[in-house]
Amino acid sequence: MTNGTSADTREYERMLSGELYIADDPYLKEHSLKRRRLVQEINRSDYDEFDKREALFRELFGSFGEGSYIEPPFRADYGCNTYIGRNFYANDCIFLDVARIDIGDNVFCGPRVSLLTPYHPIDAQVRNEQLEGGKPISIGNDVWFGGNVTVCPGVTIGDDVVIGAGSVVVKDIPSHCIAVGNPCRPIRAITDADHEQWQRKAREYRAWKEGI
Repeated sequence: MTNGTSADTREYERMLSGELYIADDPYLKEHSLKRRRLVQEINRSDYDEFDKREALFRELFGSFGEGSYIEPPFRADYGCNTYIGRNFYANDCIFLDVARIDIGDNVFCGPRVSLLTPYHPIDAQVRNEQLEGGKPISIGNDVWFGGNVTVCPGVTIGDDVVIGAGSVVVKDIPSHCIAVGNPCRPIRAITDADHEQWQRKAREYRAWKEGI
């Protein structure tokens, strides 16, 4: 409860808990505006202002791991509800983080990947009252997203996963698999043979590089 001097954060607390809330709230609007100014500054920065953008991302996000990089343009609702591990890469992405987004280490995103935590009521009357909610998204380590992937509210993606381009992920995806489609679903496991094939190709590349 507000006491007349402190901010009334009750709508924000409902938002983070996954309950219905109304975004047109003074505290939420002020909180979002501060973050959107950071996003605007990121998107207006010169291409070669790498250090400036890294500092802005570190101010924006809940965490931004070592070696992580995001290619602008970029969009986020709050940013502070997003936690990113090490060696993350994304290109022209959208993070709507009215609920928490957790991203592990070594996660790579092709162009226009969207992580969308908001949900809206099916009932039109309730929806027209501007009530909405959010469900968290969790992404493990060593995940690759092809271009134009959409991850929907409440989804968990395991470790060592490849999500094919254009997929719409509406259900959890287990570890160690390739998943594609709308709705996205696993089509096969990532096997030892896959690892051996690609490690062999990497060794061939390193040998070629050493010979230059």
